[in-house]
Amino acid sequence: MDVPKEVRRAQRGNVQAFENLIQAHKVVMYQVSKTILTRDADCRDAMQESILKAFEKIKTLRDPIFFKTWLLRIVINECNLIHRQNKKVTDLGDFNVPSTYEDGYERIELEQLLEMLPREDRRLLELYHINDISIKDLAEIYQKSENTIKTRLRRARENARHILGKQEGYAWKNGSSN
Repeated sequence: MDVPKEVRRAQRGNVQAFENLIQAHKVVMYQVSKTILTRDADCRDAMQESILKAFEKIKTLRDPIFFKTWLLRIVINECNLIHRQNKKVTDLGDFNVPSTYEDGYERIELEQLLEMLPREDRRLLELYHINDISIKDLAEIYQKSENTIKTRLRRARENARHILGKQEGYAWKNGSSN
């Protein structure tokens, strides 16, 4: 699919083109929402609100090539809104249960490590290392320079290494030797 072409069609009011764009990006929308929100119901709510807002505002997108980052920024904003609302409500039925992924203990250990990190470090590392969001896209999403994103990633990795107690053999993609 030629994304810029579909975006231009959607901006002209073609609903099918907009639906095609959402279908092409729904997995990454969910992955991004899951880095901020823990409950699937909240992720679905954030995605639905994001889709509605994107549909209403697609004509404001200046450059169709940035559709993905524009859409993910909307998702992040919606997730942050839901996260703030959830902080105000204490839900005693929502306990953190260790996950049971098929990839075994490594995945559980990674999740436990990420939980120990500050929220922004955790989110940035998950977006980059787990969801494969590029530095360029992260710069657009966070509205920061690529160098700032690289610096934040480096600091987040250093923080994670410090928490790991400098265990050997634990490497992050593209930067384990920083």
